[in-house]
Amino acid sequence: MRPVAISLGDPAGIGPEVIAKSWEAREAEDLPCFFVVGDAAAVRAVWDGPIRQIHDPADAAQVFGEALPCLQVADAGEIVPGSPSLDGARCAFQSLEAATGLARSESASALVTAPVSKAQLAQVGFTHPGQTEFVAERCGVGRENIVMMLAGPTLRVVPITIHMPYAAVPQALTSSLIRSRALATVRGLRRLFGIEKPRLAMAGLNPHAGEGGLLGDEERTIIEPVLAQLRSEGVDITGPHAADAMFSARARREYDAALCCYHDQALIPIKALHFDDGVNMTLGLPIVRTSPDHGTAFALAGSGQAHPGAMIAAIRMARDAELFRRAWNETGQPA
Repeated sequence: MRPVAISLGDPAGIGPEVIAKSWEAREAEDLPCFFVVGDAAAVRAVWDGPIRQIHDPADAAQVFGEALPCLQVADAGEIVPGSPSLDGARCAFQSLEAATGLARSESASALVTAPVSKAQLAQVGFTHPGQTEFVAERCGVGRENIVMMLAGPTLRVVPITIHMPYAAVPQALTSSLIRSRALATVRGLRRLFGIEKPRLAMAGLNPHAGEGGLLGDEERTIIEPVLAQLRSEGVDITGPHAADAMFSARARREYDAALCCYHDQALIPIKALHFDDGVNMTLGLPIVRTSPDHGTAFALAGSGQAHPGAMIAAIRMARDAELFRRAWNETGQPA
């Protein structure tokens, strides 16, 4: 299997440290061969382990057992962990662009993106809402055709609406949006997780899923009709469920992914259960892309205390998803 490409993220954040710690845990965690794309100096600033610069992704496997492979594509300038800079933002941008290109050209088997600062990137000409939209554009996929899934060992969630004020959610939560997110999730579970017959559960928007219209009618007017349509098309989907009860251990055994109406409805349970091993996966791309489900944590950078669990999980999930994707492309069936 070709190595996994990891973009450095903001060099002043915890990305370099958790990437290095993931390499240290490569054998204990049974991780695939990977290499970091960016500036080796950013890793050296927070880690005194072995780093070997490579000039071709194919060379990563030769050095992976002895050192962390690094494909140098940028200069982060003076690196001060915890203190972001414009040079660092440019490095993060160039790292992301190069790593995406390597995955797109199949020089790398998958893409893992370390966290970036959107505010810093915006100052160096990055015009996308986030890394997800950038990767989608570079892959020739429209934003409306990609889906963000957050996944941990016991829960997968998909927010139907994402970064918007809560007051705007009821108007944005349309039947067509729910349907497109649900179908994309079904495809993703089949192709990237090897689940032959995915089971979905849809959360209600209002407390108690509207309580029969007493606490809101979005469930009756928007959600229930589209769920009935999806079921008529063969999708195994239940709901709308009261969100306060659908994330218990017993309830989670009944579905493979939960569709949630808004950002926090999805992110609170996944982070409560899997803060240290949650993964952000983008569905709908021609490549596999994952990311640890945490930010740059500038306040923690350089302390040596950053936990690598989410990065380790992102690397492992990228490897597994690529194997499932490859099997799907060869047979048209889940592995």
